[in-house]
Amino acid sequence: MNLNEKKYAQFALVQEMMDAVEVVRFFNPKQTHSVAAEINKVGRLLLSGEGSSRLFPAKNLIRQALKIGTDMCIVTDGSHQAAQYNLEKFAVFCASNSGRTKETVLLAKKIAALGNPHRYALTANRDTLLEKECVKTFVLQCGWERAVAATKSVVEQALFYQSILWHLTGEDGETKLPELASCIQQALTMNIDPDIIKTAIQASTIYFAGYNDGVAEELTLKTNEITRRKSDFLEGTYAVHGIEEVMEANDIVFIIDPIDDEIEKLQQVLGEGVGLKLFAIADRDTPLPTLRVPGAGELTPFVYLCAGWNLLVDIGLALGIDLDKPERARKVGNEFVQEKIKI
Repeated sequence: MNLNEKKYAQFALVQEMMDAVEVVRFFNPKQTHSVAAEINKVGRLLLSGEGSSRLFPAKNLIRQALKIGTDMCIVTDGSHQAAQYNLEKFAVFCASNSGRTKETVLLAKKIAALGNPHRYALTANRDTLLEKECVKTFVLQCGWERAVAATKSVVEQALFYQSILWHLTGEDGETKLPELASCIQQALTMNIDPDIIKTAIQASTIYFAGYNDGVAEELTLKTNEITRRKSDFLEGTYAVHGIEEVMEANDIVFIIDPIDDEIEKLQQVLGEGVGLKLFAIADRDTPLPTLRVPGAGELTPFVYLCAGWNLLVDIGLALGIDLDKPERARKVGNEFVQEKIKI
């Protein structure tokens, strides 16, 4: 992507993707210092929300916490499912950019009714319905997005949660932000091989495979919103456990940070067996054709996400799609309308 080219610059979606660089560069990890201390005393944390407000921000944090072996129990689920749990002993973050998402507001109301004082909101707006139900609300600095597909807010939400982990482990994450901003900028502006775009626009389904850290899953959602193509998330080795039965030779699979021990099997089952094309997005060379991005240590998943955005924008433009105006998707997926809801 290049904002100096009109074909990119005319879209709010592209501008907001590029804004993610400055969102990272000027992010303030200190804002979560006190809430991290409160969460640490509780010992259990639930991260809830819907769609992009949960997938990458929550799952990335869980993976990072498990990798370093923190004592904090961190879990995530959608708001309706989470509302079925006993949350009296959990600290809960309810994320909704609009602050009006029905499922999330109802979850916050339930937690408030339990008398749980450890309920927090993460939004992009002030004075929202969600804020009224939480003891403390944090407002994203990235501002409200004009495009329907959430982008820079996803990065800031994920950094917000990541900073909680930094406080829990005593790590100075702020020193890592300049490098991450630079890596994201490279991922957003790198040239995508036209042959990859040509293969993708001919695909019936665009698949993303990889870790259960929200990156591939979020890109699957973005594929629907940006390219209007069918897409699916293939977690772990799901790609070789039956779904090959319905895949087609013109489909395409992007594997995020592929696990070396799995590549040969994927090539055999999908490449040779189905006849489809496989590509990797990684910070290293792989046996597959690879979109190579710079590494940023444990923050590299942020870079993978942004490289995926870059890819999807080029696919969408090649298909002649208005990137800012999906035909059916809405900015607020399921808005809370107070007079119609009984609690």
